[in-house]
Amino acid sequence: MQEMPMNFIRKLPTPKELKEQFPVKPDIVEIKEERDEIIKNIFEGKDDRFLLIIGPCSADNEEAVLDYLTRLAKVQEKVKEKIFIVPRVYTNKPRTKGVGYKGMLHQPDPEGEEDLLAGIIAIREMHTRVVRETGFTSAEEMLYPENHRYLSDLLSYVAIGARSVEDQLHRITASGIGIPVGMKNPTGGDISVMMNSIAAAQSRQKFLYRGWEVTTEGNPMAHAILRGYVDAYGRSHANYHYEDLQGLIESYEKNGLNNPAVIIDCNHANSGKQYLEQIRIAKDVLHSCHVSGDIKKIVKGLMIESYLEDGCQSIGEGIYGKSITDPCLGWEKSEELILELAHLLTLL
Repeated sequence: MQEMPMNFIRKLPTPKELKEQFPVKPDIVEIKEERDEIIKNIFEGKDDRFLLIIGPCSADNEEAVLDYLTRLAKVQEKVKEKIFIVPRVYTNKPRTKGVGYKGMLHQPDPEGEEDLLAGIIAIREMHTRVVRETGFTSAEEMLYPENHRYLSDLLSYVAIGARSVEDQLHRITASGIGIPVGMKNPTGGDISVMMNSIAAAQSRQKFLYRGWEVTTEGNPMAHAILRGYVDAYGRSHANYHYEDLQGLIESYEKNGLNNPAVIIDCNHANSGKQYLEQIRIAKDVLHSCHVSGDIKKIVKGLMIESYLEDGCQSIGEGIYGKSITDPCLGWEKSEELILELAHLLTLL
């Protein structure tokens, strides 16, 4: 018999089995319900606070992540009247060429071997610690749609990445996750791809998921994330400017979608991965909100990559709290920016 092209190593626990093995306590359930309701109200325009989705490019070290989020929780208390923080705790890392560090799900130890069983346990335990120790429920990227339910009782926000936004399973899975899901524009910048993805996620769906035939009612909180784009020559171009936001408003009207909303990703192609530019970009977006009531209404928040130390490092350098993927704003600059954004929001 011909050798199979895939080697089946072991059967992993289902999300239901993992949740039974590592259950969340009632106080965590209550925190998530309260935060989910606030975020829903922000997207529906019932709460005028500004969302700030902020944190490391990838959550590569549990202790450093909890250290960062403990500091962030103290800042949240200072700005709670104007800003509602949802920390980025991303445990899956998309790789353009399919090789390299793919996040804690794959490698709980970035210098160790890939171990997906250890990974799914590690990410569930870390997200549980986040809620228990900081009161935050977090944002994740849904890199693998089938894996979302391992964390579905702990998350309050999900992003669909630029490389995944045209994929059918990502779109229709997003229609049934019950929390806001942001669709990034694709790397090539075609806004129609993102709008089609939002339409699919907001619609009722019937499909195959984890061996089940499932139906969904649609997710009215599916929305846009503008992250910039790269042209045919590899050059980065921003799409957070006033004119881009006006164009997005027109696209929403043309497509007749629910709850028009956008989150601006201040890094990636919008900044050309120049992480310090995030400070300027965040303020530029708020200026557009100040100038236009329509833009103020549609822009629900910002996404910022931030960690304990400025910049990034190679795996193995061992600098505590410094990104091993994309460069991030360090803590001091991040805290200063959050406080400044809260002040600027008082002027809107």
